[in-house]
Formats: sequence, structure tokens, C-alpha cells
Amino acid sequence: MIIDSHCHAGPGDGLTGPWDSNLALGRYRRRAVAAGIERSVLLAAFHTDYAAANEALARIVAAHPERYYGFAFVHAARDRGRIHAMVRTAVEEYGFVGIKVHRHDAPISGEICEAARAYGLPVLYDPMGEVHVAELLAAQYPDVNFILPHLGSFADAWQAQLALIDHLVRHPNIYTDSSGIRRFDLLAEAVRRAGPHKVLFGSDGPWLHPGLELHKIRLLRLPAADEALITGGNLLRLLGR
Repeated sequence: MIIDSHCHAGPGDGLTGPWDSNLALGRYRRRAVAAGIERSVLLAAFHTDYAAANEALARIVAAHPERYYGFAFVHAARDRGRIHAMVRTAVEEYGFVGIKVHRHDAPISGEICEAARAYGLPVLYDPMGEVHVAELLAAQYPDVNFILPHLGSFADAWQAQLALIDHLVRHPNIYTDSSGIRRFDLLAEAVRRAGPHKVLFGSDGPWLHPGLELHKIRLLRLPAADEALITGGNLLRLLGR
């Protein structure tokens, strides 16, 4: 099973760019189906009220449970004090299977990590290049799995991406995804040094083409078993499935 571990969907309530505007999945889904992608992890768009955004995302997931998994988006600062309750709602009512956090909102907090620990959830945290946080996460929450997408930097910060590879090698609970990685040699190095069990295929759809992002994994020319880990097996393991 090929699974896209990183796709955004649902309503945004801002108009600063596509990232906080309404995200339809029609074009993404057609492209994913054509590429052989069977399931996708959905994350909300940026929003001023993630409780509302998660509720809207839950309706999308519930309409196609055979196609989508949901992750609960939380804001480390604005949602302080209610994160556990938000995660509980997402897990118990919506059936969500992970947590999404973005440093664009605020740096990840202990409150988020504690909620992830309580519910046994992986955390997808975009550090926007501040990959040194992996050292703290690995040391203080060794029983929580963290996915730092884009090899740590969607902005293509070479030094951050290179540094994250070292964290992938050293820390068993630190992972990355392949979405938006433009320096192909660094993606290849991450797989070579850390192992295929530490990298997840992701597209950062609907903005990036899932077929194109998947083709990067094909171009690694890995043994079939290793490729299968990246394209779905690792995510299923992190979800306990």
C-alpha cells in the first residue's frame, strides 16, 4: 500500500496565501489515484481556530475512511491549556491518528508532547529549519515518535537538512518525510545513512504534485522491501497498524 503521509485539506480562514485558504482535494485525489497512491494523511490548513479546522477535516476523513487518515492540528501557544482536550476529541470522536504542529504558529511545547504520549500518537512537527529541537525531543520524549518533514526545512536550508540527517541516525524516535525536498542528493544521503526505516513518503499536497513527489522515491532505486517501507510501511508502523 502506498500512503502519502503529508497532505493538507479543508477550510482556511485567511487569505495570505494557499496555505490558509480553502483546500479542495479533487485535483489532488485524481493525481494521487493516477500515481497509485491508495491512502493519504490529511492535515488542516493554517487556521485561527484549529478546533474548528479539525472538526471540518474530520468530516472529510469520515466521508472517505478507506482513503484518508486524519492528524489533529494544534497551536502550541494559542491552544495552551486545551491541547489535551483537543487531542482527546480528535482521537475519540474523529478517529484521528496523529498530531500536526508548525513552528510558523509557535514552537512545539511539552504540553503537545505529553498529549502525544498519553494517546500513543506520532507528532508531525515542521521546525522550519530549527532542527536542533530534535535533540531535545529525543532526550525528553524517547517514547514519542516525531516526524520532522521536508528533511527539516521546506525552505531548502541545506545546513539544516544536513544536520537533521545526523539526528535521524542517532535518535530512534526521530523521522522525516520526503515532501518538498529539492536537494535530491540529501534525500539519498538520509536514506543511506539513517536507513529506509527513518524516511516517510509525503507530498505536501495539494500544492505539490503527489506523483512527482513519489517519483523521487522511485529514483532512489532502492530494493523493493526498502522502498515499501518509505512508501507506506513506516507510517503504518508508527500508527501501530
